[in-house]
Amino acid sequence: MLLADVVAASAAVAATRSRTAKAAAIADLLRRAAADEVPPVTAWLAGEPLQRRLGVGWRTLARLTGDPAGEPSLTVPAVDASLDEIATTAGTGSTARRETLLGALLSAATADEQRFLVRLLTGELRQGALEGVVLDAVAAAAGVPAASARRAAMLSGSLPETAATALAGGQAALDAVRLRVGRPLRPMLASPGSSLDAALDDLGTDVTVEFKLDGARIQVHRDGDDVRVWTRTLREVTDGMPELVERVRALPCSAAVLDGETLALDDDGRPRAFQETMSRFGSQLPDGGSSDAGVLLSPFFFDLLHLDGRDLLDEPLAVRLDALAQLLAGDEHAELRMPGVRSPDADQAAGVLDAALSAGHEGVVVKALDAPYAAGRRGRAWQKVKPVHTLDLVVLGAEWGYGRRSGKLSNIHLGARDPDGGEPVMVGKTFKGMTDELLDWQTATFPGLAREQAEWGVLLRPELVVEIALDGAQRSPRYPGGVALRFARVLRYRPDKTPAEADTVDAVRALLTGA
Repeated sequence: MLLADVVAASAAVAATRSRTAKAAAIADLLRRAAADEVPPVTAWLAGEPLQRRLGVGWRTLARLTGDPAGEPSLTVPAVDASLDEIATTAGTGSTARRETLLGALLSAATADEQRFLVRLLTGELRQGALEGVVLDAVAAAAGVPAASARRAAMLSGSLPETAATALAGGQAALDAVRLRVGRPLRPMLASPGSSLDAALDDLGTDVTVEFKLDGARIQVHRDGDDVRVWTRTLREVTDGMPELVERVRALPCSAAVLDGETLALDDDGRPRAFQETMSRFGSQLPDGGSSDAGVLLSPFFFDLLHLDGRDLLDEPLAVRLDALAQLLAGDEHAELRMPGVRSPDADQAAGVLDAALSAGHEGVVVKALDAPYAAGRRGRAWQKVKPVHTLDLVVLGAEWGYGRRSGKLSNIHLGARDPDGGEPVMVGKTFKGMTDELLDWQTATFPGLAREQAEWGVLLRPELVVEIALDGAQRSPRYPGGVALRFARVLRYRPDKTPAEADTVDAVRALLTGA
């Protein structure tokens, strides 16, 4: 298959707002792909190369993009092999070698192919094919139920692998995909709840109400003495988490898959700044923080998906919590359990929220006890309740400041995720909540992410996620989504989240008064 075929399919996907039409265009391409072409084609149409990050920036790509080829000749396997070589080039002279390889690839591409490759490698390939659309396409191409494809993707943690499995072996092969200790699966996500009372009215009394920590999501797998740790984006961080590994290795089991959060605590047991927790994950933060092995992390587990040969993710949460309580029984392990109360009455639930806030945490999560673990989905079975509305939004641009902020990139443009996979939808701007350190960080960082610069400021590639506090939303014709944020202010940047995990414009609209 030629790269030009993929580019044409991408253009067809971008040209329609219909989810069905998008999936049909991708399915047609997948049916025509050879077995070894299915994984890269699937990954590319979902917006990223199989190799993830290649260590090549926008400016390098712009400099290396020269005269295009007159006719398409690049094949999918050749492009994927070239990206493999670029990704694995290391050591002395690796930068020059990567540029040579990249230059050769771009020079062999037509103008349309060059544009596609540059957007793919910079994370800007937003033609409207989010994972859900691609999974629908995989199911259609393989002639299997969409639910089977979604479950296999959940358990394997890999969309390209799921596509290859479906097209090679059909439903039988997808149904054979199981939770595997040592292979991360996608975490179940919580939806925002408007209030504790509303969450309890929605889910009833057969729930658990647990602390919502101001920490980082972790998934921990143990197989014998081998313990591995992944983040919410399935990035492995085992080598940097020795204290977590030690705690899980001491549990009375031989195999387990645990879901939870971790954070840095001070001597009084209160959470330290979020930046200090994220510094252990090697995240580059607005305050200049970086990896700090001196900050110790405390894990808190709230779910158990596998224990000693028994898969639990299809069991009701009540069963999983019973197994977790048994695993963490005993004084030496009790502090590893996420604080919470099962089947509380209204006063007890309010008491959990008050206790969480008094301890310095964000709020609570209300979870239905009869719900299975729906990995990778943000459903109503888990609802997070915070005293202040917060949204995770994508930074689309920034304006130069005035007065005291002259010379600083200040007022940021905020976008909510398009649930149909298109470009983020702008829903507001804010310059509130920014410290001098944050302004300095934005001013130093944003030019390297710019896709367009102007006298007023910069337009950014949609890569950064920022957590915004707000008082609600209001209808507004000023922005494309018909809705605008009220009194938005910056809480922090979220290097642990990708734009695909940002809140949708529907979540913003749900905050409209009377919605």
